[in-house]
Amino acid sequence: MGRNRTRASASTQLPESADFGFVCEKRPASGTLGMVVSNHPLASAAGAEMLAAGGNAVDAAVATLFALTVVEPMMVGIVGGGMAHLRLADGRHLVIDGMACAPAAATADVFRPISDTSPDYMEAEGRANAVGVRSIAVPGTLAGWCDAAARFGRLPLADLIEPAIRLARRGFRVTPYLSNCIAECAEDLAADAQIARRFLPGGRPLQPGELLAAGDYADTLSTIAAEGPGALYGGSLGQVCVDHLQRQGGLLTLEDLTAYRLIDREPVRGSYRGHEIFGVPPPSAGGVHLLQMLAILEGFDLRTMGFGSPESMHLLAEALKIAFADRAAATADPAFVQVPVDRLLSADYAAQRRAAIDPQRALQWSAGVPASTESANTTHVSVADRDGNLVASTQTINSLFGARIMIPGTGIIPNNYMYLFDPHPGRALSVAPGKRVTTSMAPTIVLRQGRPRYLLGLPGGLRIFGSVMQALVNLLEHRMTLQQAVEAPRLWTQGDELEVEGDFPEAAREALRALGHRVVEVAHVGGGMNGICLEDDGSMQGAACWRADGTAIGLGGGLARRDARFWPDAPGRR
Repeated sequence: MGRNRTRASASTQLPESADFGFVCEKRPASGTLGMVVSNHPLASAAGAEMLAAGGNAVDAAVATLFALTVVEPMMVGIVGGGMAHLRLADGRHLVIDGMACAPAAATADVFRPISDTSPDYMEAEGRANAVGVRSIAVPGTLAGWCDAAARFGRLPLADLIEPAIRLARRGFRVTPYLSNCIAECAEDLAADAQIARRFLPGGRPLQPGELLAAGDYADTLSTIAAEGPGALYGGSLGQVCVDHLQRQGGLLTLEDLTAYRLIDREPVRGSYRGHEIFGVPPPSAGGVHLLQMLAILEGFDLRTMGFGSPESMHLLAEALKIAFADRAAATADPAFVQVPVDRLLSADYAAQRRAAIDPQRALQWSAGVPASTESANTTHVSVADRDGNLVASTQTINSLFGARIMIPGTGIIPNNYMYLFDPHPGRALSVAPGKRVTTSMAPTIVLRQGRPRYLLGLPGGLRIFGSVMQALVNLLEHRMTLQQAVEAPRLWTQGDELEVEGDFPEAAREALRALGHRVVEVAHVGGGMNGICLEDDGSMQGAACWRADGTAIGLGGGLARRDARFWPDAPGRR
């Protein structure tokens, strides 16, 4: 049985999609003056507004992210964390690490684990690391967005925040996607009066089409627009947050907020089929293990095998299992753990791992380098401007609705990033004061012959970098369009069950079972991927997939010629 979802009508399908056994449900957007793609149309519109006002890609990305905190409140907020991958017009690449870190009071034994084995290995007593005030880590999102805008943007911060303020105060219509997310978390949300009042009016989840306004959050954003990020990092807004959390037994202090620092990092890089791939480095596992898998797969002829064939799906699954075995052993905050990046990305190591793959049988893999549960609820923004600036940014409050509480009077939903630390002491991912959380974020930029060709990313926790890997294989091996590549069915495993989306043929799933894979059909793998394709003629294609409310908005047209005049009544001009 395939997924039970509505197909696009014949008039809106991309006919070539049928060549790969699936049908695209959305259409791409085109532009020449800029492109913004995010997982909500109103957020994409906020970014496009900045481009139209003379801002650049950084301005547009920051405005889009602030708007997403309003219209996608379950995914992203100003008290969260994330990675922003920038390629500037002069060719420089930069990763702004705004990941959350553990408060000073968070020691290795701050939580009591309930089990030493799966599936409850990452769980703590009373769910203290997952829900409520003790699950909140020191946030980096607001610092990262404001820093990027100050260093690389053109417009004032207040201008970038204004669309979000407008949306929060005026309200917006709830989508089915948001309504479903509220319903999924309703039991936890109901336990906090502030957040329940917002999303569970009368005790029921907000329904699609209902108006959701947040006047208190509009006031919070107005404070930030006036005072800058210091309002949170040591200022009055931070004091309000900390006072509430401390009264409830939280770990976060004003000193934690004041001491928080962003880190500029160099991207990791590799190659695949003549393209140069730039990804984010540790503490994200995304870039390293994306490149590791591509290096392994480049030794196989996936194109001849064909998209969706049992042979190619088997190799994708084995590459994923190898990457996750190594990730569990070695990838964490490089300030606390020595991450063997060079070894993981070396050609010799790829050849060694590739040679061990059995094309006729699924294998169990252990780490090949010395010696987690992760949220799928994130958001991603892709932006390009006419000058060549690119931003691929993945941001989150971790789980759906983060800590599932709201700071009274502010409308702020804080993260629950402490859930990403191993509650067991003595491990690579164990809690330590000031330690950054490890993530699978993979905002990725691809160059062809030295020129930017693609940028893309998605939410999806542990499923992120495997999904990006498959999109790149779709683009560079199977020659899909960007729209096809982001919408194509996906698979995922980290060594146990093999999750396979329902649009893959049943015959392929049966063939995988015959190879020893424990195949489980799922509604979707990962979240809403979006990206941009940069054409040689200067035009841009933006695409977003069916797995979220993703929308691409491109700018075309432009200003009048410099010598253009409008004199309707001037003599001799008729």
